[in-house]
Amino acid sequence: MSNEREVDLVVVGTGPGGEALASGAAKAGLEVVAVEKHLVGGECPYYGCIPSKMMVRAGDALAEARRAGTLAGDVEVVASWAPVARRISEEATSGWDDAAAVQRLEDAGAALARGEGRLDGPRRVVVTPRGGGEPTTYVARRGVVLNPGTRPSAPPVPGLEGTPYWTNRDAVQVTSLPSTLVVLGGGPIGCEMAQAFARFGVRVTIVQHGDRLLPQDEPEAAAVLERTLLDEGVRVLTEVEATSVAYADGSFTVGLDEGDDLVAEKLLVAAGRTPNLDSLGLESVGLDPSARTIEVDDRLRAAGVEGLWVIGDVTGKGAFTHVSMYQSGIALADVLADGPGDGSEDGSGDRGPAARYHALPHTTFTDPEVAGVGLTEQQARDAGLDVRVGSTPLEQSSRGFTHGPGATGLVKVVEDASRGVLVGASVVGPLGGEIIGLLNLAVHAEVPVATLRTMIYAYPTFHRAIETALAELG
Repeated sequence: MSNEREVDLVVVGTGPGGEALASGAAKAGLEVVAVEKHLVGGECPYYGCIPSKMMVRAGDALAEARRAGTLAGDVEVVASWAPVARRISEEATSGWDDAAAVQRLEDAGAALARGEGRLDGPRRVVVTPRGGGEPTTYVARRGVVLNPGTRPSAPPVPGLEGTPYWTNRDAVQVTSLPSTLVVLGGGPIGCEMAQAFARFGVRVTIVQHGDRLLPQDEPEAAAVLERTLLDEGVRVLTEVEATSVAYADGSFTVGLDEGDDLVAEKLLVAAGRTPNLDSLGLESVGLDPSARTIEVDDRLRAAGVEGLWVIGDVTGKGAFTHVSMYQSGIALADVLADGPGDGSEDGSGDRGPAARYHALPHTTFTDPEVAGVGLTEQQARDAGLDVRVGSTPLEQSSRGFTHGPGATGLVKVVEDASRGVLVGASVVGPLGGEIIGLLNLAVHAEVPVATLRTMIYAYPTFHRAIETALAELG
């Protein structure tokens, strides 16, 4: 028999969006319980965005030092993984300790319940304490927010289960490097980590079952990155399936459908994510626990379930920290508008703008960075739009010329010609994730292409290539 306690709001999962929403609701005066079975802050600060970008930054520093011979004179480069491991452990994750995040949450006024949360009907969450003990049932007057996130998944390759393969969670914790590494998966995680490790001298092979790397990006963007990886000594195998995995005597043997075997000291599986929906008790509110996503409306309310909001990866709107944070603000406004705490006398406060995803940006932090926003050319054509495309090589810009080595890339813009606005864009190159910001604004605000063409673009900058790409439209 569990204890029962009534509160205003229960937030299950404290990834970046869940933590922000719980803190915001508590600061607004609601009685909030945040439920977390692992680390407050979620995947991003401990195993994802932050530690992986420290790895990427370290690899970039080595690559830049090696380019100095072309630009500035002789430089001797001696790579060491020790500073990377130290920065990740001490500066990024505090030894994978979430004490600072817990304090931040509690300072906002929310209570933390350590354990596994499970729905037990509308507005009810049963929390089983981590390590055992009597469960507590929280009855939420305002409602429940789910932010369960995802976990690394493994493909059903015979022999893989039970071997000591790495996921991204293991890769960011290594203190010494292998001599050889096979990476299963050519998406953003696989490409970032493959390049980072290769720049420290690891012999890396990427095995990608699809016909190209980064399948969600423009094919031209993927081609630029593949050429760069090949030039840096990474072996890239596309349209290849792993058919078996064996581990013995400290090494992996990966069988391929083309007949060859790969032998490596370590194996990194970066082949997708599994939504954490299977143990949430979704069936108790009429939802399918075997689904990969939960359908939500433009206020992040779960379809057909009163008093339930869902944010983050499991909404299927984009598995990015910035999507979760964006959704948390919209869901919080909706939660607060349902009663006292929204700043109004009657609880009918302004819910603010509804969620829109037409200008969703993303960046893969390889070198060159691969960034995109909105629709790819193919997605725009599939949507039946009147498509015009403009593109220009980044290295042909004045900044690319003066930059020299490492300036490989492109700018591509996709226009809906019937409306005269951009619906998508891609940037590949140094700081591509920063350059995309201008194009993100253009797609988001639906700035007319005619207006973009009248802008003054600073010279000589990488972003000036946008002007050239616009000129290539039509």
